Amino acid sequence: MTKRFITTALAGAAALMLAGCSLIPTYERPAAPVPATFPNAAAAPDKGLPPAATVAWQDYFTDPRLIGLIETALANNRDLQVAILNIEQARAQFQITRAALFPAVDASAGGTRQRPSLLGNGVSSTYSVGLGVTAWELDFFGRVASLKESALAQYLATEEARKATQISLIAAVANGWLALLGDDEALEITRQTMVTRDDSLKLTKLRFDNGVSSEIDYRFAEAQAETARATYAQQQRIRMQDENALALLIGAPVPASATAGSIKGLQTLAPMPELPAGLSSDLIAERPDIRAAEQQLIAANANIGAARAAFFPRVTLTGSVGTASSEFSGLFDSGTKAWSFAPQITLPIFNAGANQANLDSARAGQKIAVAQYEKSIQSAFREVADALAGRATYDEQLRALVAQSKAEEVRFQLSDMRYRGGVASGLDLLDAQRSLFTSQLATAQTRQARLQNQVTLYKTLGGGWATK
Repeated sequence: MTKRFITTALAGAAALMLAGCSLIPTYERPAAPVPATFPNAAAAPDKGLPPAATVAWQDYFTDPRLIGLIETALANNRDLQVAILNIEQARAQFQITRAALFPAVDASAGGTRQRPSLLGNGVSSTYSVGLGVTAWELDFFGRVASLKESALAQYLATEEARKATQISLIAAVANGWLALLGDDEALEITRQTMVTRDDSLKLTKLRFDNGVSSEIDYRFAEAQAETARATYAQQQRIRMQDENALALLIGAPVPASATAGSIKGLQTLAPMPELPAGLSSDLIAERPDIRAAEQQLIAANANIGAARAAFFPRVTLTGSVGTASSEFSGLFDSGTKAWSFAPQITLPIFNAGANQANLDSARAGQKIAVAQYEKSIQSAFREVADALAGRATYDEQLRALVAQSKAEEVRFQLSDMRYRGGVASGLDLLDAQRSLFTSQLATAQTRQARLQNQVTLYKTLGGGWATK
């Protein structure tokens, strides 16, 4: 009879708990506060191309040197390792919260021997063995279930954050590698300019010594040669700093093979695949950072349910079943069964407004999460729009700069011939050298920026998570 009573009570309590209501507000995804289409999206028609989020990074970045760097970064980068460990921590926290939905059953065994008083002559003994449930909350109003939903959303948010970290890491490695190639190209341009200006300086010095050129021409040629050396030293420093930044990203020294043959590397790289922009609403499904922000919003919404449930009674159940005896050897004899059943209900009456303040805080947190979710969409829209603006304009800018460099090269050759023939002044030659150097550097920098913009477009459209 006793065992049947306890079993019936536990079954009834479980049924009541499962039938408990939820006070979580109905979740509705906020409308995206951005236009439906991107500006400059028509710069490259869709052509039935797959979305960026479905293009494996190995298919987008095909250079084996870059693939090796990315693989090293995925294995060694500390930020990515922290993101992975955050997932493990959030998963464990979710399991802890979820466990509160179920009764914790503990086994216990104990014994007591005591002399009741100094006047007594006897010693009493008590021994017990049993199973018990302590303070199991019957979740009639969904407080524990709300906390579980919040913990689940937090866990899912960390998973999305890990994907966003990987996307950012891959894009950063690719852009860092392109920066090194661009540095090498700029160094080669400057080195060639130094040679040219040194030749001009020697010629001008010879002409000055023979009274053909003025000291103004000579000193100007000397200044231009030293300017090229200063620029070369500056570019060497930038190159070393860029290599240090890339080494930090990949978590290892940058191998020399990663930039082998990079003097003209930017000009010989294979083109990256075209990517369709799609609609702005696609970002919600493709960008992990936006999905992470939405999971944070879902978690904040669930916290409101837990705060609401705090206004209602909390019912807890404590019970045990086992055996007790005054003799250790008689613990399992007939008639030694023992049980207890102690439900408890707690009704909040006065707590100086703590419950209301907790609810107000949860509602404010939910509004903050909405604002952060909307901002993440706006930021993503702006990033894609900026990358599309680059895609629409970099090609023409690079074409014009290449044409300018070719024109400046012809001008320099003609000026050099005229100067050596005594027709033009040294100032004309040095001005042509300076213009050529400036246009060549601008061309190399724009070529690098164009390639980095393609990497950024891939990243902002959610590419970099898919893999082979």
